[in-house]
Amino acid sequence: MEPPLDQQWFRQFLGVFDVWFSAFGPAMSPGMESVAAFSGSVPGQILLAIGQTIVVVCVCFDMVRALSVPRSHRRYVASTVFRTLAVPSIIANGLTVLIALVVASWVDVVMGMFVLVAIIFRLHHDKDEDNWWKGKGKKLARWARRQVAGRTSTAPAMG
Repeated sequence: MEPPLDQQWFRQFLGVFDVWFSAFGPAMSPGMESVAAFSGSVPGQILLAIGQTIVVVCVCFDMVRALSVPRSHRRYVASTVFRTLAVPSIIANGLTVLIALVVASWVDVVMGMFVLVAIIFRLHHDKDEDNWWKGKGKKLARWARRQVAGRTSTAPAMG
């Protein structure tokens, strides 16, 4: 069976990777085949579309955050939405890159990795931004400590 034209061009252009590329050819493992089949199904496409929508919204709010005035309400809201959607965006984009890798869509792998690295960089770059999540770690830890410690009230004396 002859590979599609874009794979033939890829093999001719990058002959060094021919052996590596043939590993992702028609002889896929059953797990890889099921991932590729699920990504092509209607439920898989719906989940991927929802994931990519989350990624786009996250990147748009990051752009609003970058362009708004420091210490403004607009920047506070944009930073909160970005921080809230960053981790789901990283997960969704990582799955998209994994599926592109399984299907051997190299352009999608490169573009997806670029977006993934950009989101991770932006998430770790501006730690001093004011947002709703700032300080919540200590408050949640204090709340959890109180819940685990239990109540220290004494029982009334029975007479």
